[in-house]
Amino acid sequence: MSKPLKNLIVLIVLLIIVNIFSYHFYKRFDFTSDGRFTISSVSENLIDSIKSPLSITVFLKGDLNGEFKRLQRETRFILEEFNAKNPQIRFEFINPVAGKDNPQQVGNAFYQNGMMPENLSVMKNGKLTKTLIFPWAVVKYKDQQMAVHLLNKKLNASVESMINSSVQNLEYAFTDVFLKLSRERKKKIAVLRSKGELEDRYLTDFLSHIRAYYLIAPFSLDSVQGHPKKVLKELQKFDAIIEAKPTKAFTEKELYVLDQYIMNGGKALWMVETVAIEKDSLKQTGSNIAMPKDLNLLNLFFKYGVRINYELINDVYSAPIYLATGKANDTQLNPYPWFYEPLAKPSANHPIVSNINAVKFEFANSLDTLKNGISKTVLLQSSEMSRAEDVPREINLNMINVKPSPEMYPKGKFPLAVLLEGEFTSVFKNRIPPFDYKKAKDKSVKTKQIVVSDGDIVKNEISKGEVLNLGFDRFTGDTYGNKTFLTNALNYLLGDENLVKLRNKQINIPTLNSEKILNHTKLWQILNIGVGIVLIVGFGFVMYWYRLKRFR
Repeated sequence: MSKPLKNLIVLIVLLIIVNIFSYHFYKRFDFTSDGRFTISSVSENLIDSIKSPLSITVFLKGDLNGEFKRLQRETRFILEEFNAKNPQIRFEFINPVAGKDNPQQVGNAFYQNGMMPENLSVMKNGKLTKTLIFPWAVVKYKDQQMAVHLLNKKLNASVESMINSSVQNLEYAFTDVFLKLSRERKKKIAVLRSKGELEDRYLTDFLSHIRAYYLIAPFSLDSVQGHPKKVLKELQKFDAIIEAKPTKAFTEKELYVLDQYIMNGGKALWMVETVAIEKDSLKQTGSNIAMPKDLNLLNLFFKYGVRINYELINDVYSAPIYLATGKANDTQLNPYPWFYEPLAKPSANHPIVSNINAVKFEFANSLDTLKNGISKTVLLQSSEMSRAEDVPREINLNMINVKPSPEMYPKGKFPLAVLLEGEFTSVFKNRIPPFDYKKAKDKSVKTKQIVVSDGDIVKNEISKGEVLNLGFDRFTGDTYGNKTFLTNALNYLLGDENLVKLRNKQINIPTLNSEKILNHTKLWQILNIGVGIVLIVGFGFVMYWYRLKRFR
C-alpha cells in the first residue's frame, strides 16, 4: 500500500473518531466577558426537565431599526442556546403583517390577545414612516401556551436603554414562562378576606398572573372567635398569606392566629395602609379629609421590626391625575400634577427590585425600620423630593395648582416597602394570649415577610367592565412595575429566589456614541472611504515593488 493512501486512510479514521467524540461529548464555549451566551444553572435545570416538544414563535421580524434589530439578534442567540441544551425546544421567527393588507387589524388582534404592539418610526427613502412591530413571542408546551413580552419598557427611558434592559431580561422572560408551563403547582397561598380587603375584581389581574405559579384560595378569619385553633390549623396548610388593604381592625384572637402562623414559618405579603382616603371619592367631591385608620396591627409590626406611620407621602416624582374639563358636550380628560401617587424606585440592589420599572403607589404611608435581630431591606422608597404629611388633613384637588420648590421637601427618601428576614419574636411573648394554645411558640423558625405601606399597589383598574393589566395606565399607555414587583416578592418569599435572581444578569452591549458620530460625521466618512483606498493603493505598490525586485 502506497504511503499517500495510508495517510488518506489515517485521516478518514481520525475524522470519524473526532465526529463520534464530538457527538457524545458536546460543549460550547463562551468567550464573552459578560457571559451573555452562558445559561444559568436555574435555566439549565429547567430546560433539562422538558421532555416533550416545546415550540416558540417569535413575532419580532419585519422593518426594524438598528436597536430592535439588536433585540431580534439577541433573542435568536438565547433561543439557539436553549435549543443547543435541549433539542426539544424549537423556535421560529415570523412577521405577522407580511402580506397583510391591514396591519392595524393584525395589531388589534394582538391587542385582544393581551399582546400590545409597538409603533416604530422608520426612515425609508428619505421619509419618516411609522410601522407596527410586535415584540412578543408565544411559547406552546403540550396543550398550553403563554405569551412572552420581549420589550422591557421603562418610563422616560431612551430606546437604547430599553433595548439593553430587554436583552438582560431575555433569559428570565423565557425561563419564567417555561417554569409556569412545565412545573406542577404545589405551594399554596391564602388570600385573606373578611377584614374589608379589596374586592375580588380589583385583585383579578394579579391573582390570575400568580395562579400560574402557585395554588391560590381565599381564606376567611370569621370563624376565629368561635374556633381559633381550627382556623390556625387550616391556615398552617398554606405556605404564604396575602393581606391586601384591610379596612377593619383585627381582633386579638385574629392577631394571635396570624402571629402563630408566622412563628411556624409562614410567609406573609402585607399591603396595609393606616390612612383612610380614596381617590374616587375625592374626584366626586373635590375635597376630602384624610383620617388615621386603626387596624390594631401597630404592635404586631412593631414587634417584627417595622412601623407604618399615620402619614401621607407627598412626592414630586409621581403619576398625574386626570380630571374632566370643559362643558357637558365638550368634556375631555387632562393630566395634572398630583403628588399623592408616588412613583417609587428601588432603594437596594436586591433581586426583587432589580431591573423593574417604577412602582405606582396611591396615598402611601411612610415606614420606619426598628432595631431588633431581624434583617431589614428597604426595597422601595420615595424620591428625594418628597415629604411626610401628618393626618388628619384636608386633601383638595386645588392642590394641582401648587408649584413645588426644593425648600418644601427637606428630607425625602421615605421607605415604602421593606423585606424582613430572620427569626421573629412573638408579639404575645410575656403576655396572656387571647386563647389557650399548647403548641404556641415565642420564637419563629427562619422565615420572611414583606410589608408595603399601600393597599392600592395591587389594585388593577377597570374600564367599561374590562379588567386592565395591573400597573397599566390607560391614559398614557405606560405600564408601571407593580405586577413585576409583587410577583418577584412572592417568588422570593416562596423559595423561587433563583428565578428572581436571573433579573440581575448583566449583559454589557457595546453601543456607538451617537453624539460623537453626529459631531464627527465627515471624519468618519473620510476614514471609512479613504482607509480602504489607501490600503488598496499601498498593497498594489508593495506587490509592484516585490515583482520588480524579483524578476528584474
